[in-house]
Amino acid sequence: MNPFRSADTDLPLSHALILKAALLTIDYIEENGPIGLTPSKALKRYFVTWAAEAFDWPGYTVEDLYAINKVLNEHDFPPLVILHETLLSAKLARHFKGTLRLTDLARKLQSEPARLWMLLTTHLLFVVDHSPYTRSDEPLFGNWNIFLNVINIEAQVAVTEERLCSVLYGGEEEEIRHRDFKLTASLYVHVLRPLCWAGLLNEHRTGTGFSRRGNPPIKRVTFE
Repeated sequence: MNPFRSADTDLPLSHALILKAALLTIDYIEENGPIGLTPSKALKRYFVTWAAEAFDWPGYTVEDLYAINKVLNEHDFPPLVILHETLLSAKLARHFKGTLRLTDLARKLQSEPARLWMLLTTHLLFVVDHSPYTRSDEPLFGNWNIFLNVINIEAQVAVTEERLCSVLYGGEEEEIRHRDFKLTASLYVHVLRPLCWAGLLNEHRTGTGFSRRGNPPIKRVTFE
């Protein structure tokens, strides 16, 4: 599924965290050379440390990350894990001789942020498997046509995960909040978080650090 018809100036590039991180990573490799990989093919710590500071990812800032980690490995920084997988999936980067290297496509799209955003977002939403980051082994029931149609209506004003789950799957919001936290977490990881990271939704949270409470989408989702 690809809902994007053209790369134009109306795309939400300034809000797209995945685009910002990808461009920073491309620039880093261009300036410093390929990024080293561990034997398990994770990005090495020196780059993870650099990325945490450079990306300044909301909810995963340097302060947030070091509050629970003495050193940073790739798996400690979830946005970087997803970015790594997205770059590989979109063929913007590849593993070669123990390093992460750019492809010619990445270099070509470096100066075309709208096209780069479209490619990243398509893979982030519709190709990358987000299942390893959920609290449930069960797949999320539904498909992107249903999710986007519901969110397009409900997110015209601020809406909570529980409200979306109520519309999609039935049940009372209060009951979902207290009993179906696995369902809300799964919807967040599979659908809402990717949309937020792509810049298509805006997430408002309360609290501090990883105890923040999120009401993810407040912007209407429109794919023209």
